[in-house]
Amino acid sequence: MKKSNKETSSFRDPSGYIYYENNTVYRKINKRYFDKYDYLMTSGLYDELVKQNLLIEHEEVKRTDEYIIIKPVQLPFISYPYEWCFEQIKDASITTLKIQNISLKYNMTLKDATAYNIQFYQGKPIFIDTLSFDFYKEGEPWGAYGQFTRHFMAPLLLMTYVDENLNCLLRNYIDGIPLDLANNILKNRGGLTAMQHIKLHNKSINKNNDSNKVEVKQAHISKNSIINIIQMLERQITKLNRQNKDTEWDKYYDNTNYNDKAEISKIDYVQKYIDKINPTKEDILWDFGANDGKYSRIAANKKTNIVSFDIDFNAVNRNYKKTKLENESNILPLLLDLTNPPPSIGFAQEERKGLTERGPVKCILLLALIHHICISNNVPIENLAKWLSKISKYIIIEFVPKEDSQIQKLLKTRKDIFDNYNQEEFEKEFTKYFEIVEKNKITDSLRTIYLMESKYEQ
Repeated sequence: MKKSNKETSSFRDPSGYIYYENNTVYRKINKRYFDKYDYLMTSGLYDELVKQNLLIEHEEVKRTDEYIIIKPVQLPFISYPYEWCFEQIKDASITTLKIQNISLKYNMTLKDATAYNIQFYQGKPIFIDTLSFDFYKEGEPWGAYGQFTRHFMAPLLLMTYVDENLNCLLRNYIDGIPLDLANNILKNRGGLTAMQHIKLHNKSINKNNDSNKVEVKQAHISKNSIINIIQMLERQITKLNRQNKDTEWDKYYDNTNYNDKAEISKIDYVQKYIDKINPTKEDILWDFGANDGKYSRIAANKKTNIVSFDIDFNAVNRNYKKTKLENESNILPLLLDLTNPPPSIGFAQEERKGLTERGPVKCILLLALIHHICISNNVPIENLAKWLSKISKYIIIEFVPKEDSQIQKLLKTRKDIFDNYNQEEFEKEFTKYFEIVEKNKITDSLRTIYLMESKYEQ
């Protein structure tokens, strides 16, 4: 059976859907949305949003009496809210609010405020759903407000006042964190902002869902009132700040066992290997355990696209803030627990793709990481090699021997049951799935860095 080229997540909106042709993304717009689409395009709203880098740009490639085909700017990588750090969720929420406010100027409104309508492109959040715009009707409230609170306000408040790890709830709740759950976790924390948008909003929802009520009368609300609410939301979110708690990997580069010579040697080999594989600006590289993106930036100098993954919130936040400060448009910092990567989720497990389904990629960097995977998390070397060979053409991997001081620290708190963890076994297992292109000892270090090419056909 021929596999459909329709995007599996694109089934909820009857106005149209995303599909693929020759590895290019297109959006089909159904006849029922023609009037809204044409107004979006001719009113000036589309032009203003694109000019402000708030909405993805597109070109119209075909129009018939029944459908319109548009080709949006192609995004190198799709990420999801449960992979974003605090600052990314905050920026994405403010972007959504700005779009809603600008839309009202043109008598349109966002019918959706899901975080999945935002992607990070060229270092900034951008709205990608061209079919989310509806005509504004005088007196009606913002219909997407509830979705906005579940997708943005609830996680931001939980991350601010309880624990930053609670963004993982977005992985369990695909349409945002339920307000009753958020309210129970907050326990009166969050001040007036949480009172307004979580506690009272949740109370209102429960009241309106009362099965004994025959009819719920919708309140009349003016456009100016909606604008004031949007501006209030933006002010409240802007004031939210992370707690900046110390984390395990926050000061990683202050506690390594590299001296200056070793660090220079490692940087030189990483640069040499990346030059050897010669990635283009269309290629994607993944940096696992990237911390604040130090080595991601070496790869980024080739102008290729880098997804810079780490498990540590502080490191990812710092990496993201640096990409904004330095305008590093080809680096995307994301949260990732490599021992438990995000799976495919949603209806039929096809709405949001797992990490593996978003590959394969040109190259993966795994620097000073293998001992954490294989010793801290008991993952056999062969399992790691087999998985990597299927998702990347090349890997740049640093082997850290058991004699290394960093591993000795790990083994102080656990029994050494890792008899097969040595360089000979490492090469034996990895060469089942990879060819060793080059390997070099890092100067003044016990470590060895490898460039390998997968034997698996990507």
